[in-house]
Amino acid sequence: MDVEQILQAMTPEVYQRLMTAVEIGKWPDGTPLTPEQRDATMQAVMLYQSRHNTEAEHMSVEAGGEIKFKSKAELKRDFPTEASQGATPDASVEEIARFKVDHN
Repeated sequence: MDVEQILQAMTPEVYQRLMTAVEIGKWPDGTPLTPEQRDATMQAVMLYQSRHNTEAEHMSVEAGGEIKFKSKAELKRDFPTEASQGATPDASVEEIARFKVDHN
């Protein structure tokens, strides 16, 4: 199978699974990627991005094959923090859980 056939057969769901596998180093069933699998999967992800990625993140491959780096200002615009929206510093910390510790 050549590259064009692979890219035509790759659905967004398959792309997302491959992307996750590259990010965490494991397949969805928990099996670790071999170095060869990681390299091949990363190439497939980059090829897919080069054809379909019109909203490139901080550093990724845009449609057309160009590597896209976002500036700090672009990232701040895309990911506003509560502090940048006028929240107090204490309000920007979100609690996950609170536990009472019994020291007896």
